[in-house]
Amino acid sequence: MASGTGTTIPTVDLSPFFHEDENGRKKATEIIHHACQTYGFFRIVNHGMSSELMARAIKLSKAFFELPEEEKLKFRPIAGSEAPLPAGYSRQPDHSPDKNEYLLTFSPELGFNLLPADPPEFRSVLDECFTQLTSIGLLVEEILNECMGLPPNFFEEYNKDRRSDFMTALRYFPATDAENNGISEHQDGNCLTFVFQDDVGGLDGVWISADPHEGSIIVNVGDIIQVCEGHPNIYGYCSMGTILMRGNIGLSPAAVTSGRNASD
Repeated sequence: MASGTGTTIPTVDLSPFFHEDENGRKKATEIIHHACQTYGFFRIVNHGMSSELMARAIKLSKAFFELPEEEKLKFRPIAGSEAPLPAGYSRQPDHSPDKNEYLLTFSPELGFNLLPADPPEFRSVLDECFTQLTSIGLLVEEILNECMGLPPNFFEEYNKDRRSDFMTALRYFPATDAENNGISEHQDGNCLTFVFQDDVGGLDGVWISADPHEGSIIVNVGDIIQVCEGHPNIYGYCSMGTILMRGNIGLSPAAVTSGRNASD
């Protein structure tokens, strides 16, 4: 994160990109450009994904994590799966500094996802979340492409293979006197990460707290942007983590990682 930043991450209204509003698009693009150079992340609203769908995903994810442990373990990753990452339910080991459990999914078209049949809408809601977040990702990549002065359709061509895109529902355990770490400080080794969260809070940058705002999505610019070394408008990335609240369980129901890893 760059020095001299404020105490609130910028909010960007994406509605002009769904209408013929050139002035609105220009303003949004300028805000994103500044946010990426200064913070490495920003918040988007009016992005095309309904708050009702987001709330439904939160509710159903919470219900899944409240299942008995033996029931959740029925959906743990399958050994020998060809998925880019272990799809299904996992929990951080007790000795891990990160205190969370999660359910990892890929595009429903790939057939890797392990989800319970009950409630029946769980799969359809997560599938719809994945589809809509993918569309939002393509739009944000297009805006970044323009912001950075890259050749037309650079990110579209770079990320043409979308099989490594994934979505994770994360449940953070309540803080204790000894520990309050949901996810350790880290940088995402991808192009973009989208996160929306419940009302517990705790999505936290090193200096700036990203408090929950209904219907909004946090966008984190990942390390893959740094691969574009030969271009003048290189964006900074931020270190981020999740700080747990005492007595509460935090839930980030969907974080879609868009693009190949920086090591690819």
